[in-house]
Amino acid sequence: MTKNITFLGIETSCDETAAAVIRENDNGTADILSNIVSSQISEHKKFGGVVPELAARAHLENIEFIINTALDKSKISLDEMDGIAATAGPGLIVCLTVGLNIGKSIATFSNKPFIGVNHLEGHALSPGLETKIDFPYLLLLISGGHTQYLIVKNVNQYEQLGTTIDDALGEAFDKTAKMLDLGYPGGPSVEKFSKLGDENFFTLPEPIISRAGCNLSFAGLKTAVLRESKKLNGNIKMKYNLAASFQNTINKILYKKTKIAVKIFKEKTNNNNVKLIVAGGVAANKTIRKNLTKLSQEMDFETFYPNEKFCGDNAAMIAWAGIKRFKMKLIDNTDVSAKSRWPLDKAAPYMKGPGLKL
Repeated sequence: MTKNITFLGIETSCDETAAAVIRENDNGTADILSNIVSSQISEHKKFGGVVPELAARAHLENIEFIINTALDKSKISLDEMDGIAATAGPGLIVCLTVGLNIGKSIATFSNKPFIGVNHLEGHALSPGLETKIDFPYLLLLISGGHTQYLIVKNVNQYEQLGTTIDDALGEAFDKTAKMLDLGYPGGPSVEKFSKLGDENFFTLPEPIISRAGCNLSFAGLKTAVLRESKKLNGNIKMKYNLAASFQNTINKILYKKTKIAVKIFKEKTNNNNVKLIVAGGVAANKTIRKNLTKLSQEMDFETFYPNEKFCGDNAAMIAWAGIKRFKMKLIDNTDVSAKSRWPLDKAAPYMKGPGLKL
């Protein structure tokens, strides 16, 4: 084993085909030797969302080239790797299977350890690629499929404090963009066109804002946007006002719920030195960053955000999580299977569906 551990990471959980080679630095951060991401936006744009079968087919067509490109750029051979990591879930099974199977095959034929990474753990640890952050810390994970507050106690040790009871935040952004015909992908489109509107024009609901701790709900907000969108009659300015009002309401919700999450974190950890990590694809939204940084200044805690290139799906965070798990001897057999659902806190209650009590 080399002194500084080096891993190949592979990511195909949704519509990004990605591979990266990462080496741990002496200072505990990462040397990113390569980080290749092939986007499928053009393939899915006409459908307004990801079509799983098309995404899986694109992964199959691109994965070999992407991995070879990552290896070539890194100037590291498979023989020099300490291990292989691939996303095993959560995600679209038909997509996950592509990267997972090729990762297991490479590990088997190169006789290297294999680690099936939880995509959410990749996001949770992603700020560590560039900044050394000590445990424990508070994580706000906001992506297309997940919205959660968690205490990150260590690698493989997570406690969920709150989650969405319906739509994930990224899903709410995507559906709002679709309703307003702002383009795909939805998150960046809403952020872009919100700049042209009046964020205070529409008064939109903030579901469960005064109850349920730091659990969140976005379905009622999405329904309100749908209702208002039907009254626009093609008025472009009003469309931008609605996009801006939606984003402003999201920021109000995150501000209030994060305030609660910080207080719960302090109580549970008996630690007033709060570090908030905001990760996942939606963490690239600049208004959300500004909003939560403002809260951190008011409540006197630190905020950390991954570089924007590590917010969306990427293989650098998967390789990094692989390195962290490898160091703790959390190595998998190559019979690990793909999982569509894989919570970081396995003891947390499932917070969706009818009959939910808050």
